[in-house]
Amino acid sequence: MNNTLARWNCLSAGEAENEILACCGSRTWARALTSRRPFTGEAMLLAAADDIWRNLTVSGWMEAFDSHPRIGESPAMEVKGNKSPGARSAGWSADEQSRAASASEDTKAALRDANCEYEKRFGRTFIVCATGKTAAEILEILRRRLANDPATELQEASAEQLEITRTRLRRWLVE
Repeated sequence: MNNTLARWNCLSAGEAENEILACCGSRTWARALTSRRPFTGEAMLLAAADDIWRNLTVSGWMEAFDSHPRIGESPAMEVKGNKSPGARSAGWSADEQSRAASASEDTKAALRDANCEYEKRFGRTFIVCATGKTAAEILEILRRRLANDPATELQEASAEQLEITRTRLRRWLVE
């Protein structure tokens, strides 16, 4: 069994919930995942995480969405050695958006404008799994998704959040 998972299985419910929150900013999701312990491996953990995510209410999804910085505006909150959920999540966001951070000023400005347009249209932060994507690729996705109706966009944002969560869970297991 993975050492991180073995240790996490033994934490109190509150400690386990707090630690896993960095992987998905929904406290409802973190609480539900914690309640399903113990997990014996990555596949079991990911299957439970997926199942819980797909069965959350919209308010649970929104809680996760609200935990993300805007694309291109990832805060540099992580302090070396700081393992709080907020610091860990901010550090992961910065890493996930690292290719976007090297964009030209024009592309960054276009991202800021598109983010604002998205927030006005949908009332929330744009969610995309930015890992490995350039700013231009993210901007293209954002512009495409601005044409979605609200229900379709909610489903796309949910699918992207699930991908982010799975990526972060895998990362957490090797830290």
